Amino acid sequence: MMRRPQAPDDPAARIRWLRPKPPLSGAAKIPDSKVGQLLTLLDRSGIPRELEELLKDRPGPKGVRPRVVLAGLLLSAYYTGRATVADAWRILHYSLEPRARAWLNIPDRPPAGPSARIASSKRLYRGLDTITTVLDPVRHDRRSRLPQRHADFHAAIWDSSEGRTAAARLQTLANRLVLATVRMAHQRGHLRGWNGDVGVDATSVPVVAHPDNRRRGTASVEITAGWHFKGGTGDKTFGYSATLAIAAHHRDHDDETPKAYPQLCLGFELDTPTVRTGPNAVTILTQIAELGLPAGILAADRAYTGCSPLSFQTPVRRLGYRLALDYKVKERGLQGSWRGAPLVDGSLMCPLTPAPLIHATTGADDDTVRLRSDELREKIEARASYHFKLKEGPDARGAIRMQCPASGPSPSVNCARRDRLRPRASTPTAMPARVIDLSNPLGRALPAAARPTVHIPETEHFAPPPTEAMPQVCCAGSITVPADAEAADWRLAKYRQDVPYLHTPWLNAYRPIRSHNEGANGRFKSGTLDIGNSKHRPAPGQVTQTLLLAVMLTVANLTVLEAWLTERAGPDHLTEADYDATGPLPPLTTQVIASPATANGRHPPPDAR
Repeated sequence: MMRRPQAPDDPAARIRWLRPKPPLSGAAKIPDSKVGQLLTLLDRSGIPRELEELLKDRPGPKGVRPRVVLAGLLLSAYYTGRATVADAWRILHYSLEPRARAWLNIPDRPPAGPSARIASSKRLYRGLDTITTVLDPVRHDRRSRLPQRHADFHAAIWDSSEGRTAAARLQTLANRLVLATVRMAHQRGHLRGWNGDVGVDATSVPVVAHPDNRRRGTASVEITAGWHFKGGTGDKTFGYSATLAIAAHHRDHDDETPKAYPQLCLGFELDTPTVRTGPNAVTILTQIAELGLPAGILAADRAYTGCSPLSFQTPVRRLGYRLALDYKVKERGLQGSWRGAPLVDGSLMCPLTPAPLIHATTGADDDTVRLRSDELREKIEARASYHFKLKEGPDARGAIRMQCPASGPSPSVNCARRDRLRPRASTPTAMPARVIDLSNPLGRALPAAARPTVHIPETEHFAPPPTEAMPQVCCAGSITVPADAEAADWRLAKYRQDVPYLHTPWLNAYRPIRSHNEGANGRFKSGTLDIGNSKHRPAPGQVTQTLLLAVMLTVANLTVLEAWLTERAGPDHLTEADYDATGPLPPLTTQVIASPATANGRHPPPDAR
């Protein structure tokens, strides 16, 4: 049995035994252009300035500035794939050129001797600890397990109003760093080929800490973590859930080749698994909308279909997105009604739709839906003629106007009830010749003989009931379909989607967007930069994990952009001036790792903007 090595008794030997240790064979030098790029990105996110404002009234020495700590973590994640303070310390003191050292006010020479190395390393650790302290709604010791009752008390503070306010500030601050890469790509025109489609999904973010120990009555070091269950397999991981929004696209029937764009992570939210699933996605989409980016189709799995309409479906529609959702077995088929029109698999249909078409997917399991038989495929395609048609797009509250399939200039069915209740204008005997635009679907309406005919009850032919007894959708020219559950049935707000379920447009939207989601998750969790490896971000606590995950996703977006540009236009030809970290703003007087003046007597340059 091997024993853990013990620290020596000699003080000098103990210092040499402690970490951090310098690189064994010398560290590779990092070019100033890369340091300047990351610093400019960091400063334009506004995070360093906001942290400085939060820390300006703290008593005691200022220590290492947040800008230096975050810059070191960005460099560490970019060059090692790990967001650790130890790697950040090695890079800051052993890998930077003189110009980059001046930008960050790092001493010209590495620390001399083990005591100086340990002192400079501890200052960097304390710098990160200072950031997490000011952002944490309830600070406690995370170096050891707490009794379960104490941990429950701290976790309850996270769920209080004050805790949620602090958590929202943390998430907004961390997401600014990721959005800085998106803003840069948008300003440089790299997202011109993106049509606004977004895929939202929650992926597991495991942690180093172990779960609660019920036998001993102690809680996990990560008091707000939980079990993340992977849908379909039942596998579970202890840690957090990260909601990622990925830029995606649907397949257009007329154009099979979409325009090129980098598939970036548009934002993230780190939270306890299975908690606030819908609100976390809405928070990300709201921040995306503030950048002025387009809103297209949003595809999400069944975890988001099960959310309350007030927390997901309604706010997403009000942001301008069209929903493409999936359903569980018990949710397929007839789901409700609105103004007399049945809601079938998320689409409003004619009240006289044949029952075999309405119940074509009732009780169908996942295998039946994925491997559709010819009979099921025919029934699903036959539904298209009975779907209500969009008349007016969404207003400020997300409400839309829809009309009967037998109405409008291009009806898809023949209906005697509609002709009786709303007679069409008389048609002249001699129609003038006109040119038909084949690119306009309204001008390509099928002739009446080629359209399916709605079969009304026989009694209605001989004794038409009064208008009050008719469904409202049959009496009105069009109906308003609200987005919120307060003005409509909750089933309509929950299950309605803007792409007909299992039809070709839905398959061309849902499957590619979900595939892009899974592909991005796999890319971010593989290779050198692996957000799924808990050892790449070992610092405990939800606050620290959120900041470190933001750093890693920012670097992941940068690598996606660099690979995308290299594949299409060769290496990026940006000059070093494009990544210059100097700027016109006056420098802050906060003390950093070294003295205000460097060894050659020159003062460090101001922060970049």
